[in-house]
Amino acid sequence: MRAFRKAVEAGNMDAVEALLAEDVVFTSPVVFKPYPGKAITAAILRAVSQVFEDFRYERELAGADGRDHALVFAARVGDRELSGCDFIHLDEDGLIDELTVMVRPLSAAQALAAAMGAQFDRIEKEAQARA
Repeated sequence: MRAFRKAVEAGNMDAVEALLAEDVVFTSPVVFKPYPGKAITAAILRAVSQVFEDFRYERELAGADGRDHALVFAARVGDRELSGCDFIHLDEDGLIDELTVMVRPLSAAQALAAAMGAQFDRIEKEAQARA
């Protein structure tokens, strides 16, 4: 998804949020339960944009119907290099209704979980204020 990629690469998290459907479901690479809703998803993405360093998309794949996309990325969390993928599904209005993120290796996922866990109280408060 070109608009999402451009917004993330520009660090324009307001533009990222505008691409999310109200009923979007975010599935984290480090937490079992998915997070439903635009407010929490936007808050998580804002925090991730602060945690990831040297973030860059390396490849973009699209499904035949134009509603499924995969954005392969690389980044760093502290001293851990990671690679990952954003799996995006668009609803009938062209908004993101599913966003699943996967990362590897395990040590980088653990570093990401620790960094995000340290911010989660703030993330929840931001989401509640936006809801």
